[in-house]
Amino acid sequence: MRIGSWQLTNPAVVAPMAGVTDRPYRRLCKALGAEYAVTEMAASNPRLWDSVKTARRLDHTGEPDPIAVQITGSDPVMMAEAALFNIEKGAHIIDINMGCPVKKVCNVLSGSALLKDEDLVARIVESVVNACLPHQIPVTLKTRTGWDRDSKNAIRVAKRAEDAGIAAFTLHGRTRCDFYQGEAEYDTIRDVKAALRIPVIANGDIDSPKKARYVLDYTKADAVMVGRAAQGRPWIFREINHFLQHNTFLDPPTYGEMKHVLLEHLEDHYDFYGEFIGVRSARKHISWYLADTPNAAEWLATINKIECTKQQLQAVASWFDQHDPSSFLVQPTAMTAPPSRRPL
Repeated sequence: MRIGSWQLTNPAVVAPMAGVTDRPYRRLCKALGAEYAVTEMAASNPRLWDSVKTARRLDHTGEPDPIAVQITGSDPVMMAEAALFNIEKGAHIIDINMGCPVKKVCNVLSGSALLKDEDLVARIVESVVNACLPHQIPVTLKTRTGWDRDSKNAIRVAKRAEDAGIAAFTLHGRTRCDFYQGEAEYDTIRDVKAALRIPVIANGDIDSPKKARYVLDYTKADAVMVGRAAQGRPWIFREINHFLQHNTFLDPPTYGEMKHVLLEHLEDHYDFYGEFIGVRSARKHISWYLADTPNAAEWLATINKIECTKQQLQAVASWFDQHDPSSFLVQPTAMTAPPSRRPL
């Protein structure tokens, strides 16, 4: 799949997720098979650009290329300015968010609320594309199938966006009013792919290698975008790539591999956020990694009380060391270069 001048060989990419796809998480997912990862959405309002949160989101130090930054807003001029601001900060690809279903985003006519105004969609895309064109920066668009099930307009939106010059189109197989409930549908994604010349990325409920293959075969999409299924399971991208290439599943990981991935993630997370925020924001990641492991609930309740990164890291390492690695199988993992197949 090609996005502008960027050629991507792996068809599994990381979905932008607020509070999740920060730099440490993107770097980890890229190391585990995802060539392409989009940042958390950054506001187009320039008054917010100097905030600590926005500055942190725009820190791409040490992240493998390409750097794809998602922007959100409803004013075409401000969106173009936001695109240029992010290009100055190192963005190689600008992604426009028209898919977020959260009320506080939709209430200011951003995210998926824009699906109600197709003319405004076209003006925003045209403005951003024209701003990025002199810098040879491709623009992509991520959206949903429509506002609700009675007003699906993804094909019209996609065609207008393509005409305005976007380089790729990502479609989540739910409407805004569906939020994340029920099951994603892929008929609309299939119809959009058939209607466009540019690459189409399918998103929604892709949680396994088999599901990835099914969605790719059914929709004829160029890639799949994985979101919630990668929380605590960043190795899913290499799992998918391996299955698509070889039609075989990777072996389940050893305890040592899972421990290595999590501790490495935590150390990068602490370095990025610092002591106070780092220990608190890491709790959700630890919970996701161990959510399906037996006897973890009581320990997770305890670790949420720890307020020191060093103690948190030691507690995680100790938990792995104290449990029998043969007592259960964790989700399959695959490090870029696994140090060993033996448990630590």
